[in-house]
Amino acid sequence: MIPVLIVGGGPVGLALAIELGGRGVPCTLIEQGDGRIVEAKMFATGIRTLEFCRRWGIAREVRDWGFPRDFPFDNVFVTSLAGYELARIAMPSIERTPVVEQSPENFAHCPQFVFDPILRRKADSLPGVTLRYGTRLERFEERDDRVVAHLEGGETLEACFLAGCDGFSSAIRKALGIEMRGDALLNRAVNIMFRAPALSSLHDKGNAGRYVTIGVDGPWASLTAADGRERWRLMLYDEKDLSDPQAAQAVRRAVGRDFDFEVLTVGVWARRNLVAERYGTKRVFLAGDAVHVMPPNGGLGMNTGIGDAVDLGWKLAAVHQGWGGPALLASYDAERRPAGARACAEAMRNFDRITPRRHFPDIHADTEAGRKVRAELGAKLSVSMRNAWDNPLNTHLGYRYDGSPITIPDGAPPAEPEDSRIYVQSSHPGGRAPHAWLADGRSTLDLFGKGFTLLRFQSRDWDPRREARQRGMPLEVVDIDDTASARLYERRLVLVRPDGHVAWRDDVPPADAGAVLDRARGAIHSNVPQEEVS
Repeated sequence: MIPVLIVGGGPVGLALAIELGGRGVPCTLIEQGDGRIVEAKMFATGIRTLEFCRRWGIAREVRDWGFPRDFPFDNVFVTSLAGYELARIAMPSIERTPVVEQSPENFAHCPQFVFDPILRRKADSLPGVTLRYGTRLERFEERDDRVVAHLEGGETLEACFLAGCDGFSSAIRKALGIEMRGDALLNRAVNIMFRAPALSSLHDKGNAGRYVTIGVDGPWASLTAADGRERWRLMLYDEKDLSDPQAAQAVRRAVGRDFDFEVLTVGVWARRNLVAERYGTKRVFLAGDAVHVMPPNGGLGMNTGIGDAVDLGWKLAAVHQGWGGPALLASYDAERRPAGARACAEAMRNFDRITPRRHFPDIHADTEAGRKVRAELGAKLSVSMRNAWDNPLNTHLGYRYDGSPITIPDGAPPAEPEDSRIYVQSSHPGGRAPHAWLADGRSTLDLFGKGFTLLRFQSRDWDPRREARQRGMPLEVVDIDDTASARLYERRLVLVRPDGHVAWRDDVPPADAGAVLDRARGAIHSNVPQEEVS
């Protein structure tokens, strides 16, 4: 029997395969397509995703895949590339990007046609991971002790658990009768991938990561550099089905002149804002777009899905290895569904910022009225869109698992900042454990991942390794005698989960070490009196 069967070979399914395979858990991934990626549905690889890639050993590939290091990522608001410039949000190139104080990594520009193959190579390199493309799930049966999957062609697979990473149209979610809640249709949009090697020579705006084109009805499209050389994506914010000639016409409208180029793909999609009412059952779990879809504004969809895969992965591994308790898998919904709703809310704010519902009849005019409306609109957009594009650290790093049944709270969590770019690290239970550089050149984040980690700051008072061994629970103890790190972590003893989130902290050892470990591994329910685990 397969421990975990993953359905869906996109970035979320591949990330889950990596998370499981890296923990020594055999898994099989099936994908009905051939795995080839031409269209870039996503470009922005978030800083938290890069931290996970760092643990998987592929962060360098994601950062340095070949995008020109001197290419600026400015966001430029224009009537067209050959027309007027309204405003510019200056963003540095790769080589000029400043170090982020709160992380050993940074945001990365990595289009899906680059990112997915990196994940695929990593997953394929792991013993126990089987990738099967051109394989379609027809139906499944969830039983008390297994899931029986029936594949196209008559093959049957049995698995302990089934993970549905099969996108918004998830057949697995529909078979479970799970509803999606929210806005089923905001509008329909179009992605046009095209090749134009000399695009920068056709205008005077200079290279930029994104050009937002604005017409009489406001922003109508964005043009994004895919590879920094010749591949581009034009996203039309609100359009119907386009023929290839109409797609070419839209590209010429955005550029503002006639020129030679090659349309590669035209993809029509629906902009939605939805979160599933639940994330699974006893043996079937859902992740990624199968449980949350949001506007792409801010680049949160795929990155939120990677967070799902990491959370689900270590918990499935713990149950497979025998040390995860009965409440552990139930905590997946309790933790990731609020995280999905948080990401959807932020994506909607970004969508609302860039879609002012006003008419600007003079925006193309070389008149005083035209200059005025361009200046006013440019000033508004350049301020409002900074939260989405200018290192929104709190959006990507600040999600928390407050109220999780497997964390032990110790007071009110830190307040959520109004500015998404402001992220203050904290060791409060449920949140991401802080990054700090250690004397040997490693980040504290490099200490996490294999199992639980107890950090002891200038303290040797508690060593729960004996209790952990009795439970078969992987746990390492790391002593850090650094004053700055101790201040950052706020407590002398901090227990960090395999996914890098804090489970428990205190200045003194708990009265019952076993109860703390049992709570963290899901072996006791969260209604255990607080004094028994603190």
